[in-house]
Amino acid sequence: MSDAISKQHDSAGTQPMPTWATYAEAMNRFSRSARAFMEHVHYLTEARSAYQEALSVGAELRNRLDAGDQTLKSLMDQLEQVLNVHMSEPGLDRKKPELVKGEQIRQEGTGTYRNLP
Repeated sequence: MSDAISKQHDSAGTQPMPTWATYAEAMNRFSRSARAFMEHVHYLTEARSAYQEALSVGAELRNRLDAGDQTLKSLMDQLEQVLNVHMSEPGLDRKKPELVKGEQIRQEGTGTYRNLP
């Protein structure tokens, strides 16, 4: 094989020969990266904790909102029922009670009565 064919063969399919320098460089990169990651790993724990708290609080808020909605709906249903009952009663809402002539009313604070005209 010629030199040109040998170089093409080496670059096409084979990896470079491992050396101590390659090993040392890989170990140094690993060490730097691992240290940098370890310095910031507390953010992952913090993020996970905050995520769990947000899920828990969100679920509790949804439960409270749902309960509040049910209470409001129930109250509105009761109001509608009362309104329907009173609207269907003949004349009660339309006619105001009147005083009968000659009826006595007690005057506040005096303890006396007087006749109405």
